Amino acid sequence: MMEKFMAWIDARFPATQMWEDHLSKYYAPKNFNFFYFFGSLALLVLVNQILTGIWLTMSFTPSAEEAFASVEYIMRDVEFGWIIRYLHSTGASAFFVVVYLHMFRGLLYGSYQKPRELVWIFGMLIYLCLMAEAFMGYLLPWGQMSYWGAQVIISLFGAIPLIGDDLTQWIRGDYLISGITLNRFFALHVIALPIVLLGLVVLHILALHEVGSNNPDGVDIKKHKDENGVPLDGIAFHPYYTVKDIVGVVVFLFVFCAVVFFFPEMGGYFLEKPNFEQANPFKTPEHIAPVWYFTPFYAILRAVPDKLLGVIAMGAAIAILFVLPWLDRSPVRSMRYKGWMSKIWLVVFCISFVILGVLGVLAPTPGRTLLSQICTALYFAYFILMPFYTRMEKTKPVPERVTG
Repeated sequence: MMEKFMAWIDARFPATQMWEDHLSKYYAPKNFNFFYFFGSLALLVLVNQILTGIWLTMSFTPSAEEAFASVEYIMRDVEFGWIIRYLHSTGASAFFVVVYLHMFRGLLYGSYQKPRELVWIFGMLIYLCLMAEAFMGYLLPWGQMSYWGAQVIISLFGAIPLIGDDLTQWIRGDYLISGITLNRFFALHVIALPIVLLGLVVLHILALHEVGSNNPDGVDIKKHKDENGVPLDGIAFHPYYTVKDIVGVVVFLFVFCAVVFFFPEMGGYFLEKPNFEQANPFKTPEHIAPVWYFTPFYAILRAVPDKLLGVIAMGAAIAILFVLPWLDRSPVRSMRYKGWMSKIWLVVFCISFVILGVLGVLAPTPGRTLLSQICTALYFAYFILMPFYTRMEKTKPVPERVTG
């Protein structure tokens, strides 16, 4: 009966073919390590955000008068509303944690190099869409930091010559942030951006499965196949990696649930203290800063004295990631076989990024501004100098087969 049913389905929809192409007969390198958990974990967190987001919209009122009260209603009166809200707010930070580690894996093993340029581009578009999604959602609780954080970020568009003021007003939908802004951000956060995000995730996975997964050695496993065309260094994604990913999921859920149940505010980094106070246009918080996952770029913005140049620098810091596949001129992919200059610059880049993230949270001082400027210069130097040091350095010989 089941075989007949599947035959009926397959005659009308390629269900079995899709299962084989993307799971049971998709051969992945057998030497995946710890860093390869984060792709599947990002998918898990995306599902969490969608499901909890749908549940929250059932009790949320997107208006300036009732938004803050409706969040309080969810937390206090809706059955299990508090845990759903914390799953969503903690999930937002967890999403960026796993995405940043996923991107670091790409930098470490050269997953952006030929023929995976399009995989990287789709990944970066997901990251950009995720930032927009997080920013739109950040305004919805209508707390003090939500309001004033959005005020600061939206006002940056005013620095654009000629069209800046009109563009700012168009984004707000009003002369200042109001219920109209909240309504349109709600629509974008709940409907438009999730659709785009899901589409990009599908394209990212399709592009990845077309060219095959990279591995810690950066070796192409398609070069060596058996008589049946199966890569000698590959194993079927299902059941081997689906089972292995379950281990990563269990460990992740232990940590995630510990945060949700014991410190969901994470000392004010996941949910800022001013956001437990209703938005007040007449009362500015002492220190306005975005959520932690935006702070590296916010620190770059503040490091440049001129507002327009600061906005350009902040935009360039994200845009330059898109051209990374064409900046790396190294003949090898993995950091295991690259020279000492690539390794040092990757460490410098990561340290600079973390320091910028910390500085973005703190109130600016002359010393912190100087440190931000140094770290900003190192951030861009990593990319601008990459064509030179990757071409100049001496690399190690890459093995023909994966080494495990």
